[in-house]
Order: sequence, then structure tokens, then C-alpha cells
Amino acid sequence: MALFDIFKRRKAEPVAPAVENNAPAVAPQDNQTTAEPTPAPSQQQEITEGLKKTKEGFFGKLARAVAGRSQVDESFLDELEEVLITSDVGVETTVKIIKNIEARVARDKYMNTAELNAILRDEISQLLQECEEKHNDFGLTITEGVPYVVMVVGVNGAGKTTTIGKLAAQLVKAGRKVYIGAADTFRAAAIDQLQVWADRAGATMIRQEMGSDPASVAFDTLKSAVANKADVVLIDTAGRLHNKVGLMNELSKIRNVMAKIIPDAPHEVMLVLDGSTGQNAFEQARQFTAATKVNSLAITKLDGTAKGGVVIGISDQFSIPVHYIGIGEGVDQLKIFDRREYVNALFGDK
Repeated sequence: MALFDIFKRRKAEPVAPAVENNAPAVAPQDNQTTAEPTPAPSQQQEITEGLKKTKEGFFGKLARAVAGRSQVDESFLDELEEVLITSDVGVETTVKIIKNIEARVARDKYMNTAELNAILRDEISQLLQECEEKHNDFGLTITEGVPYVVMVVGVNGAGKTTTIGKLAAQLVKAGRKVYIGAADTFRAAAIDQLQVWADRAGATMIRQEMGSDPASVAFDTLKSAVANKADVVLIDTAGRLHNKVGLMNELSKIRNVMAKIIPDAPHEVMLVLDGSTGQNAFEQARQFTAATKVNSLAITKLDGTAKGGVVIGISDQFSIPVHYIGIGEGVDQLKIFDRREYVNALFGDK
């Protein structure tokens, strides 16, 4: 509304009579109501919404496979195998699930949809691995007086920089002093993007000129973090092409340099995978785990894809716990992974 229109409207409205200072306040009428604030969605509701496309895709295929059947036979298991593989659960994990289901229903061939869902839910829950420490300092096990160092790896476009920024923001919000090392020195845009995230989060970033030695950046970051008693250090690395052995070997150099400042650093090597890439994420995980000691996963962009089944397969195949999942662009939409919440999002909260 234009300023002139607002003025005309106010001029036309009757002016309320002035109230004397000692006049009693007007009590609200019984039929007057105040708007109730909309409650914030629960963590489970957010996870469920973020995995909506995966659930719809998976159960749409499953419903078609189950339709008209009253028993589990070889034909049905073939269809179920196809459902799992096309939902990006992965071949090896799918075979494991099928064998377990065969064993469980060997005594009673009849199975309705509810029973099948219950068995699938149980099997998937057992295959998922998650980090044990989840609710302290946004999932990190921080020792007072020693910076907890996380080296973040992954291919270009997987969401490394964004994940670092969101993680830093949530840690700062929790009262922790966070340092970020911009060791992706091959792209000026990557350094600038990380600086924006660091400033927004309230974290301190250590950077050098483009083309600098990434190991040198990591060294300086840890040295400064120790001197300034930081709680957490997040080291960004270049988006390595997972089929380039020479570049992958550089990750070992970064690890070795950091260990000179903090003997057991990095405490965590987090591989960031784009969940929407499906089966390609398996190959990335295979190459990175061979090149460096990956011990946690962050799987991003799950809200925009029906390929969220990749979480199950990668966690099972590589025996690496999923630490975080990304279910949206917001800072608070990087979530600590909880397999119960994940399974509930797919099968319902029962």
C-alpha cells in the first residue's frame, strides 16, 4: 500500500476518544480470541517431510509389487529385489535384505502388507549405522582444552562447503569456538563462499592465497586454533575427482601435517555425499575410503530426491556411520542422523 493511500485511510477513520490516565483498562470481551502461535515442527516431522520423495518412490514401487499377492514366493522376492535396487539401496545390501526375509518367512509363506512392512522396517533398521555420540555439541565428542578436528572430503558439488557452514553455525550457537580452514585453494570462489559461511556463522576462518599448499593452510589453522583455545576445527578440502589418484593422495599429506600440531588429528574424516546422485555415491564412497580413513558420512540434498535409499546401502556396505543428513537449504536443516527417525520417516512412527 502506498504511503499516500495509508494517509487517506487514517484521515477517514474516526478518532477514538482520549482515555484519562485514571480510567480503568477496557477488559477484553469474552468472544475475543488471540491467535495461537504455530508450534514449530518436531525433529521427526522435519525428517519425515525431508524424506517425503524417497518414501513416495519406495512405497509406490512396493505397493505395485505387493498388489494381489498373499504369499512370499520366488516371483515376489524378485520384484522386491528390483524395488530395493531401483530405490538405490545398492545390490549388496539388497541381496542381504532378501536373504534375511527368505529366512524369516520360511515357516509361514503368507504375508500381508503390514507384516512385510514390519519385517522390512526391522531389517533396514539393523543395517543402518550411526554415530554413538549424537546430542552433545551437535554430535561431536569434544574434549575440553583440545580442538576437535574434522577434515571434510568429497567431490565438487556434493555440498561440502554448505555442510561445513551449517555445522559451524550450529556449533557456535551451542557456545563453541569454531575455526575453519579453507584448504580448498584451487578455486577462489570456494574460499570466498566459505568466508561468507564463516562470517554468517560467527566462526574464524584461516585462509591463504589461491594456489597455496592446502597442507600449509591446514597446518596454520590448527596452530591458530590451539593458540586461541578453539573447541572445533573444520578443514575444507578441494572437491577431488574420485578417480584421480594423485589428488586423492594429497589428502594423506594434509592428515600428516595436522598430526604434527595435534597428534591424533584429524579426529574425524567426514565424507560428504550428494544423496541425489544415487549409485554414483557408492563409487565415490569406495574411492574415498580407499584413499583416506573416512569414519563418518554426511549425506546431503535428500529433500529433493527419491534416492534416499542410498543412506541404507552406503552405511551398510562400508560400515561407516552416518553422522549428518541434509534435508533442506536452511542452516537448521542439517540434522544429526538418527536411524529411528529415518525409519519412522519411511514406515511411519509406530
